[in-house]
Amino acid sequence: MNNFILSNLNKLKQISIPNPEIDLRVLLNYSKYVKNEIILSNINIEHINLKKFNKFLNRRLKHEPISKIINKKSFWKDDFYVNRFVLDPRPETEGIIEESLNLIKNKQKKFTILDIGTGSGAIAISLSREFNNARITAIDISDKAIEVANKNIKNKKLLNKIVTKRISIDKINTSFDLIVSNPPYLSKSEYKDLSIGIKNFEPKIALNGGDDGLNFYRKLAQKIPKIMNKNAHLIIEIGERQFNSCKEIFKLSGLNYIKKRQDLQKKDRIMLLSKL
Repeated sequence: MNNFILSNLNKLKQISIPNPEIDLRVLLNYSKYVKNEIILSNINIEHINLKKFNKFLNRRLKHEPISKIINKKSFWKDDFYVNRFVLDPRPETEGIIEESLNLIKNKQKKFTILDIGTGSGAIAISLSREFNNARITAIDISDKAIEVANKNIKNKKLLNKIVTKRISIDKINTSFDLIVSNPPYLSKSEYKDLSIGIKNFEPKIALNGGDDGLNFYRKLAQKIPKIMNKNAHLIIEIGERQFNSCKEIFKLSGLNYIKKRQDLQKKDRIMLLSKL
């Protein structure tokens, strides 16, 4: 490797970036003048916009996630525009899509979906791609998040299938066949222990669930029976130590617990419930 590569790799390694080679290659490829893929072992500096690269690198050296620098994050079968106003969609959240597909076998079925706390719109868009005749309402309390969701919905040409609203669940007065959500569920202490990259560049409102992380679930539990149609289902993401608490919270709502799903690390991650 030449001195340019080694020097920049060392900068990333000095601040303990987990995969410096991968990050450096991504930043170089998003700074290049040419179409060909940039490879670290055989790089031509003349193919790189150095001003752009150095700007990107300096952002990464401040622990800004790659996704926020290049404004792109992959989820399910698509790439999504993201910025610091929305939570990056995570692989474990794809369990919501998988459980929806397990639940509704007929992909041409006509039904309604509510996505609470849509953020980038990744869940709503992924479900719309899978269920062609679903009518989806995607809500968020953040104006900036709704802007990002609308950008992604427009990019995917789904404006006729997904309606976005800047609104809280308190104001929802219609009912749905399927409700999905990846809510804020970190406790106060868990949020405090997050990495700099997450705390400084992801929206606190999408992560912090209050002292014990359960604020959203309690609020939803009060409203959920009124916004679920007969035989409707709720598929919701939870924190790894929240299963028993969430099960009790939704039991008070009269919902029927069906199953839980663990992520790849064998941590409780998704709950599926139905209206009795």
